Amino acid sequence: MLRPDSIYDDSPAVQYQFPKQYLQRASGSVGDWIVYLEPTKLRGTRGYFGIARVHKIIPDPKAPGMFYALIEPGSYLDFADPVPFNDDSGPIERGLLNDEGRISGRAQAAVRPISTVDFLRIIENGLTDTAPLLPRLETDTPIPGLAEDQLPYEFETTRTRLQQLTNRIARDRIFRRVVLRAYGERCAITGLKFINGGGRAEANAAHIRPVQHGGPDIVNNGIALSGTAHWMFDRGLISLSDDLDILVSRQVNDIESVETFINRTSRALLPLRPTDRPHPSFLAWHRENCFKN
Repeated sequence: MLRPDSIYDDSPAVQYQFPKQYLQRASGSVGDWIVYLEPTKLRGTRGYFGIARVHKIIPDPKAPGMFYALIEPGSYLDFADPVPFNDDSGPIERGLLNDEGRISGRAQAAVRPISTVDFLRIIENGLTDTAPLLPRLETDTPIPGLAEDQLPYEFETTRTRLQQLTNRIARDRIFRRVVLRAYGERCAITGLKFINGGGRAEANAAHIRPVQHGGPDIVNNGIALSGTAHWMFDRGLISLSDDLDILVSRQVNDIESVETFINRTSRALLPLRPTDRPHPSFLAWHRENCFKN
């Protein structure tokens, strides 16, 4: 369980901090996948919102009695669609029901085991991608397993779903969906929102810190950009300050035209949810490693 306003030193793509009371349970997750859940009592909860694989667990060197579950780099993935705690049949995590069919006290545990069946049910809902609001250059070739019927055998279903979690094409498609939704399909640099006749967004999703340089597939490492803005961002001709001021490189040969291209505030537009805004660490990486100052 992870709150966006957590008092713990949590970062879903990097680490999860927890007290010693959960150590035995958490130890069972090493080398395996976990699913993140925002508490049901949290206003505006997203429910189950992402997955990651645990690399190892270490003691917190600064806080006695606390531990870190370190996330395998590159394994975290936001769900294309956050999954509500309940579906038409009750809790989507069926293992939380007691013998009387009521939610047990296990639902309050911040770290708890989850059955393979419940895990697959959650990711089946979270990773299925059927929305049309994808970049204009996206191909229409179906990604195997993203919109298919339930496979008949649990082993085959598990194998197919776990392959999705590491498949670069599938992850890129889901990342685009998540980032475009976060920005309302609007380019953060120009402020423009174009949707073509087929329902596809003109804006694309850019990794702020690229995957090949250790950037995770998390919304805080993404920004919605139009084609030209994306090209300039990837080549270091524009960047962002921690306050999202738009920085233009002195190597741009036509600054006046670029300034008319940028939205009037000269700041990148914020995502719809404040918690989805770009993280300063990724912005700093882009300025230090990509931006042609």
